[in-house]
Amino acid sequence: MDASLPKSERLCGLKAVGELFQTGKSASAGCLRCKFLLRGDWEASRMVVSVPKRSFKRAVKRNLLKRRIRESYRRQKALLGPGVDILFIYTSAEVLPYEVIYAHMTELLSGIGHASHT
Repeated sequence: MDASLPKSERLCGLKAVGELFQTGKSASAGCLRCKFLLRGDWEASRMVVSVPKRSFKRAVKRNLLKRRIRESYRRQKALLGPGVDILFIYTSAEVLPYEVIYAHMTELLSGIGHASHT
């Protein structure tokens, strides 16, 4: 599977994100919480990342965490499968290293992947 993250795999638009919050299911692992919605089609899965400004006032830290989350998703998106909209929310109050975020992402994606295949 291609390990890139093109524009078509990014979730954007108020309508799509609002629907995700209204009808999506929740899951969490360590420093990450997520809302996900199984669309039921065979198009590529779409994702969006949120790092709260309340926890990290400086944009530099928020952007660093977003990059780490996107990179760990990009490298493991094969665990998820197609047709899933997902929102990742960073919940820790401190900047965690990439390896920790990667491990929590593995846990989340494998759990959601099992839920989408049943």
